[in-house]
Amino acid sequence: MRFDVLTLFPAMFDSYLHESMLAEAIRGGLLQVHCHNMRDWAKDRHQTMDDRPFGGGPGMVLKVDRVVPCVEDIQRLESDPGHLVMLSPQGRRFNQQVAEEYAERDRILLLCGRYEGFDQRIADILTPDELSLGDFVLNGGEVAAMAVIETVMRLLPGALGKEESAHIDSFSKGNRLLKDAQYTRPREYRGLTVPDVLLSGDHKAVDQWRANNRVERTRARRSDLLEN
Repeated sequence: MRFDVLTLFPAMFDSYLHESMLAEAIRGGLLQVHCHNMRDWAKDRHQTMDDRPFGGGPGMVLKVDRVVPCVEDIQRLESDPGHLVMLSPQGRRFNQQVAEEYAERDRILLLCGRYEGFDQRIADILTPDELSLGDFVLNGGEVAAMAVIETVMRLLPGALGKEESAHIDSFSKGNRLLKDAQYTRPREYRGLTVPDVLLSGDHKAVDQWRANNRVERTRARRSDLLEN
């Protein structure tokens, strides 16, 4: 699978792409991530990518005559133009189901916004899939792009040490329950002990405890998931 990230700050991805399971997936050929500096499509001496909004107001807006040619050129790098995702607070909410949808694709372009956002004509011309991490504001789309890449990467066959890990996670494949509480050594710490059933060796009892615990934790922390 291939990701193309279009950003004004490609250096933000330098360390991110060289750590942990993501780096392993890239080295193993399961994933490609290419970062493109959108300023390369600015022809003026100062590599200007933004300008003041018509009608007045604070901040700056990314220019249509810079961003559209950039996207179209990146799309032409491969025979498959890919699925264009514009990271924007106005987009649909990103969740595990969207990640599963993206994991079925061969190529995704992630267009990272900055400042006050994109000239509306960029969306009108390119008709991207507008995507938001949630109801909060980031400085730009780069952190959101990292979240999308990592979430999708975990769903690629061979990316995780155990394939079942991706399927038992909260929110995966229709799972509406939070994960059960996890414990490891030591058995006792500062007066807190591991539930006896997890040490019993009774696999049926362990499975039942975990099932009950998932429901209890979901009811206490995210009761909206049970309502839905």
